[in-house]
Amino acid sequence: MGIGIFVPYLGGDPLLFHLLFWFYSHPAVYIMVLPSMAVVSEIVPCFARKRIFGYSFIAFSSVAIAVLSFLVWGHHMFVSGQSVFAGMVFSFLSMMVAIPSAVKVFNWTATLYKGSISLETPMLYALGFIGLFTLGGLTGLFLATLAVDIHVHDTYFIVAHFHYIMVGGAVMGYLGGIHFWWPKMTGRLYPEWWGRVSAVVVFVGFNLTFMPQFVLGYLGMPRRYHVYPDEFQVLNVMSSAGASILGLGYLIPLVYLLWSLKYGKVAGPNPWNAKGLEWQTPSPPPTFNFDETPVVTEEAYAYPPLTDPSAEEELIPAGTD
Repeated sequence: MGIGIFVPYLGGDPLLFHLLFWFYSHPAVYIMVLPSMAVVSEIVPCFARKRIFGYSFIAFSSVAIAVLSFLVWGHHMFVSGQSVFAGMVFSFLSMMVAIPSAVKVFNWTATLYKGSISLETPMLYALGFIGLFTLGGLTGLFLATLAVDIHVHDTYFIVAHFHYIMVGGAVMGYLGGIHFWWPKMTGRLYPEWWGRVSAVVVFVGFNLTFMPQFVLGYLGMPRRYHVYPDEFQVLNVMSSAGASILGLGYLIPLVYLLWSLKYGKVAGPNPWNAKGLEWQTPSPPPTFNFDETPVVTEEAYAYPPLTDPSAEEELIPAGTD
């Protein structure tokens, strides 16, 4: 139509596309990981049998992440010709977004402290999320630093960082959520032993896949290249082997979750002894959830305090009668 928004000879600028793309795309990453953070905030208190530590801090840190995510897109453009001053501003803002993320990690860790922890499948995925997301966030600080980012820009370091956030973070959280609410959604229990195996296989396979890529990127291997020097062979083979293990880890839940739909034991309304209104309905919930409006008499995370032995509930692992 002759509108040259991105075409130089029509008065446009190709970098404008770069700016618009990242202004949308970087917040999109947080859009995908924030639900996983919410899932972990539900799973950790349930399997630590404790009230979540610093609820208001976790809640407001989500708002802070949402706001700051729109102010960091320029860290993708450190090598695109923007001014050094703009790079310094975006570097500072990119480091700022690590603060609310760290608040969540510290609060989840504090919730685990002295908790009566039960390592059921959802908890294993949640713990995997915390560890992998933390590593992804810490490497994000490297990329927010101008000098380091220029060195590792467009290398496999970027690939590894992205996947530690989006797979090690978001997907691990989603898998934890699926396993946590599966009995509620379907009314059936999956085999707990296989669930734990899948969580461990996914964790090991993921790290074997993407940890070598941090080293490859730091050593200078660009992404989107199918040929690389011989000295990178071992690390690339490790990464490929890890991808195979990771794929197996994703296949295992697909099999046993589908199997459980027909052959799994009946779950009952609350197999995890969890708090929250969804656990007060039958499994799966009826169309209208409740025949009458429920009366809420306690907070959402009112797990019994560990200082009161008489109030301590016994967690019944999924898969037992």
